[in-house]
Amino acid sequence: MNADGDVMRFFEAPLSREQSDEAIDRYNMQMVRDGFTMFAAEERETGALAGVLGMQTMRYEIPNLPQPAVEIGWRLGHHAQGRGLATEGARRVIDHAFTTVGLSEVVAITVEANTASRNVMRKLGMTHRPELTFDHPKIALGHAHRLHILYSLSAHNQLSIN
Repeated sequence: MNADGDVMRFFEAPLSREQSDEAIDRYNMQMVRDGFTMFAAEERETGALAGVLGMQTMRYEIPNLPQPAVEIGWRLGHHAQGRGLATEGARRVIDHAFTTVGLSEVVAITVEANTASRNVMRKLGMTHRPELTFDHPKIALGHAHRLHILYSLSAHNQLSIN
């Protein structure tokens, strides 16, 4: 999935096998450090890998965003896209973030052109925060996907929409 150029079209580039393995190692370290991470998401009916879904403490600062910020995220393979799985899974992640972990806010980021992810963010009740648009520090200068937009959701607002 990480090597699929279409799945990764809103990222800097597809990942090599080595880069994917490094991401898994990073997720495992995050779980030990933070008690949460990005997890493999399976299809309920078949057990097939649908993608990754979860939350992570951001490894860089965004100006004017309280730190440490926790990002929720998802990436699904082709066969799992467009079926509501990202929204369903992200709702569970948000519930875990607020009720179990005790976070007061979560954020989600993407490039402006990623309308599918932006739609998920809106369905989750997240608010677009244009004042927090930023150049992603892990993406090369001049890359078309360097500029990222941010959505946020507070525990207070999440409780009022559910």
